[in-house]
Amino acid sequence: MIDKFHRFGTEAAAVELPRQFTCPFCYEPHPLALMAVEQVQRYVASRTDWADEMAAGKMLGVLVAQDSEGRLGFLAAFSGNLAGSVHHDFFVPPVYDLLDPQGEFKQGEALITAINHEVERLERSPRWQELRCEESRLRAKMSAEIADYKVLMNQHKHERDARRQSGHLTVEEQEALLNQSRYEKAELKRMRRRHEEALLIITDEMGAFSRQIDALKARRKAMSEALQERIFRLFVVSNARGELCDLVEVFRPLGTLPPAGAGECCAPRLLNYAFNHNLHPVCMAEFWWGASPVGEVRHHGHFYPACRSKCKPILDFMLQGLDVEENQLGKPMMDVDLDEVYDDQWLTVLNKPSGMLTVPGKLLKDSLLTRYQEAYPGVTGPIVVHRLDQETSGLVVFAKDKVTHKALQQQFENHTIKKCYIALLEGDVPQDEGVITLPLRPDVDDRPRQRVDHVHGKPAVTRYRVLERGNGHTRIALEPLTGRTHQLRVHCSHAMGLNCPIVGDRLYGTAASRLMLHAQSITFTHPATGNTMTLTADPGF
Repeated sequence: MIDKFHRFGTEAAAVELPRQFTCPFCYEPHPLALMAVEQVQRYVASRTDWADEMAAGKMLGVLVAQDSEGRLGFLAAFSGNLAGSVHHDFFVPPVYDLLDPQGEFKQGEALITAINHEVERLERSPRWQELRCEESRLRAKMSAEIADYKVLMNQHKHERDARRQSGHLTVEEQEALLNQSRYEKAELKRMRRRHEEALLIITDEMGAFSRQIDALKARRKAMSEALQERIFRLFVVSNARGELCDLVEVFRPLGTLPPAGAGECCAPRLLNYAFNHNLHPVCMAEFWWGASPVGEVRHHGHFYPACRSKCKPILDFMLQGLDVEENQLGKPMMDVDLDEVYDDQWLTVLNKPSGMLTVPGKLLKDSLLTRYQEAYPGVTGPIVVHRLDQETSGLVVFAKDKVTHKALQQQFENHTIKKCYIALLEGDVPQDEGVITLPLRPDVDDRPRQRVDHVHGKPAVTRYRVLERGNGHTRIALEPLTGRTHQLRVHCSHAMGLNCPIVGDRLYGTAASRLMLHAQSITFTHPATGNTMTLTADPGF
């Protein structure tokens, strides 16, 4: 077997080892990880046979480790497959090989494909097409004949009404008119019945086809679900304690099967290989190579955290037994006082620091709201009028009573509240000002990330104005005209937006000490006094 552990040269000896292993969801790459990444990038660049596929975009990862003798080296991995294979000399193998032609996945996939072909054969059969055309013809004929007959019946009704209004009808004539009406109504029913009987012959045969097709589709669904579970049983991962667990059991506490693609990302592959080959993990990093996927924000050479929906449950298990850095995004902020910008008997405006939640989260309860409630125990809810991302700093308005809260929320809904953000971007924005219109929706496979989606996304509009350029950065003012999650971050970083990520954006750019995005000013009508209020807070960067 080819050794996947690439040992460092003497250059690594001078680098101090990290005290704890990397938190895969919030990190800055360690110098050893950067050294490993440089070697991986050189190797990938040398593979001209992969050039087109790599240029289209691929997530790569490294894991720095020590062998049993304490020697340093690294492992490398890619997500998914590369050049039609999951096995390449330089990279660790997958947790389970989905592409093995003799493997259970390919065998099961072949059976499902055979059902797909049978469904297609039935749906494309000449007799099925004939039946559909004949049904359509008969229904059209029935509609036309019934419509024509109803016109005739209506004409006769008007004639009968006119004769009755003349007042010169004998009893026999009146009975004849009534019989004509009865006959025509009965004939309409007979006409419907004749058409329905003709249709029934066709629909009965069509029903037989449909039942065959539906049965095949139901069988296909059941086989697909069973295959999915069997395959995820074959994705068996290790942790630092030497424990083993398949992905079905990993995801069981969440009450769901693993999502498609679970276990195929870099981090699980790297850790699994390390644990199975007696290597002690030291640090890791994942980076993007090539063009950004459509709708997503990925920048060539930038580092990214592990995805949460597919990888977090797996990594939570695999990292057990390792001393892992604390996720700074889940850590309460200490020694931070409330920065009060404005306060009266109706509302308070606070300057939220970067890194603090606006409201309590699932895991972290410390937030601007909880601290506000501690400082203002007499305030009754509802309180929160709007929110800022955890990593965004700036002005947040809290209402002290229900009436004020409702009035302020109404201003937000009517877009009469004006907010201005200051951001420092990586790169030079060429235009001095403009408007970005990129619709957004959540990335269901990697929350809380957002995607640009022109079909299913919600409208998102941002006005911008460049304030200053220099040293490869742009200082910019951003006015969101809508309030979508991560709107400013995506609009700045996406290739169809400004294509310049906000400095410190760990999700859409490059992580740093903080996200350089600050809600600098807010303008609204005071619900009680009617005065126009404009409040500001310096960004501090």
